[in-house]
Amino acid sequence: MNSMFLYTRHNEVPVLHTREGKVEAIYYNEVQTALKKLGRQIRFPIPKLKHLDLILQKDAWIVIDRALHDFPILAWTDFKTEGRQSLLAPVQCEVRIFHFAASMILRRTLEAMDLMLGEQLAEIMNDEKADVLPFKKD
Repeated sequence: MNSMFLYTRHNEVPVLHTREGKVEAIYYNEVQTALKKLGRQIRFPIPKLKHLDLILQKDAWIVIDRALHDFPILAWTDFKTEGRQSLLAPVQCEVRIFHFAASMILRRTLEAMDLMLGEQLAEIMNDEKADVLPFKKD
């Protein structure tokens, strides 16, 4: 579910609240891998959260409300990766809250993202494995 145009409304709409945050390395690394394999922007509906989609980009992960014309609900932005010593270290970021109830879906969104990306990456890996020919054994 890629789009030709990158979503930018999270940089245009007034923010209700901003706070420092961090994302676990497993989530950050998985998104970066998915973006390299699936495209510059990935968008999918968040299971069990009616009319909410997650848009993943290199520099921002944005939850939007389809029923409100893709209005941003929350966003993880400004990932601090410079000088990162380990791929296992959490990544500091900024969390932008655009809706009063956004903090209630933070964890659920990350868990859903992990499941959705895991499925998509597994499909790609299986397709790539099909292209590899095994060595003949004598």
